[in-house]
Amino acid sequence: MEPKSQRELAFLQDLYVATEWGERFAALVDAHVEAPEKGRALYVAAGTGGHALALQERAGAELKLICVDANDECLELARAKAVAFREGTEFQREQLKALSFADNLFDLVLGDTSLTSPGDLKPIFKEMVRVAKPDATVAWWLPTASSFGEFFSIYWEALQNAGLQDQAGAVEHLVTALPTVSEVENWAGQSGLEGVASWMSVEEFDYESGEQFFNSPLITDFLLPNWLALVPEASREKVMHELATIIDEERHSGVFPLTLKATLVMGKKGRVP
Repeated sequence: MEPKSQRELAFLQDLYVATEWGERFAALVDAHVEAPEKGRALYVAAGTGGHALALQERAGAELKLICVDANDECLELARAKAVAFREGTEFQREQLKALSFADNLFDLVLGDTSLTSPGDLKPIFKEMVRVAKPDATVAWWLPTASSFGEFFSIYWEALQNAGLQDQAGAVEHLVTALPTVSEVENWAGQSGLEGVASWMSVEEFDYESGEQFFNSPLITDFLLPNWLALVPEASREKVMHELATIIDEERHSGVFPLTLKATLVMGKKGRVP
């Protein structure tokens, strides 16, 4: 499986991930997060900008929205959209775990960590809280525990079938790496947020065959690379073949579901003493 360029991944993210995946989270955000009528807002990991521009359009010109991402190719697509929609939204490159902004700067901070490695969640969230003003709303969204359980269940079996019993135990780490809703709420409180609340939506992605599963850009280009990282590169094609076979057996002429626990966590930054 040839690795795709950053440009190819940006186009795939815009065409498939922002819609098939991102809209599930965007619905939660739009239902529960109210943007201020004016001031400065920050959108962390804005990707190709579709959701950010929709927020800007609803909020109006009095709210200055700055969007950041670590992927230059995604930012290029986002800037082109901003020009087309005649929105004044700014898009700039940032290291998400070390934002260049000063403390206590934004009236609203939003963060899309839905595709972030679990190990990077806390550092990114701490940065989001740092740059928020006292009393500002900070909201972020991510998959939480019990997401992707159907895949992890068959992944262990596929590794066994492929003769990779030594790696099979590492699947448990993938399962436990996703935080629970309570853990994420605790992180928010420990980081200085008050009045923390969360909302969770159970979403399902259905696949009619193993072939369709592996032809999905969401799976193959965005979720699977992290899941397959524990497998030696020379064995990955064999493991994928075993996975596809098990999916076809599991679905029993129906569909193979992949369940996502899409979670939004929100609170207000406490006042600095």
